[in-house]
Amino acid sequence: MAEVRLAKLPERIPVKLAISIMPDLHQRLQHYAAAYAEAYQSEEPLTERVPAMLAAFLDGDFARRRR
Repeated sequence: MAEVRLAKLPERIPVKLAISIMPDLHQRLQHYAAAYAEAYQSEEPLTERVPAMLAAFLDGDFARRRR
């Protein structure tokens, strides 16, 4: 087997997840969308923002636990 420097690529097949949220959380996400659009002059769909928000939350939460 040939030696390669590139590590094996991670799984890249998205997993579809359907959730239901309460109306107050939906409203908070809408307010966040407006703040995001104002900050970056770019509107991103909820389906793009929520996975990024979850990843950032988990990265921050678990980074603190590793210390």
